[in-house]
Amino acid sequence: MNIQAMMKQAQALQKDMLKIKDEIDKSEFVGESSLVKVTMKGNKEVTNVLINSSDSFSSDDIEILQDMIMLAVNDAIKKIDKETEIKMGKFGNIPGLF
Repeated sequence: MNIQAMMKQAQALQKDMLKIKDEIDKSEFVGESSLVKVTMKGNKEVTNVLINSSDSFSSDDIEILQDMIMLAVNDAIKKIDKETEIKMGKFGNIPGLF
């Protein structure tokens, strides 16, 4: 196999990887426990936090807590992504790797 054919194959693979990553990024995923349900996009952005109501919380308290959890989780994910970019960036931009 010559180098030109290998480059063409690598470009096709990269295109396929980017397409799949885009599909995942646009998808929604739901994680649940007994009291909390979290919805995230495939790009790790939290889009919704739902806390099951109980008599010990007012509806305003629950809304504030849901927003605070969403903001805190998104902040942690951004920090993880930043650290990953800093440490893995030396390897170049390889789609789908991180």
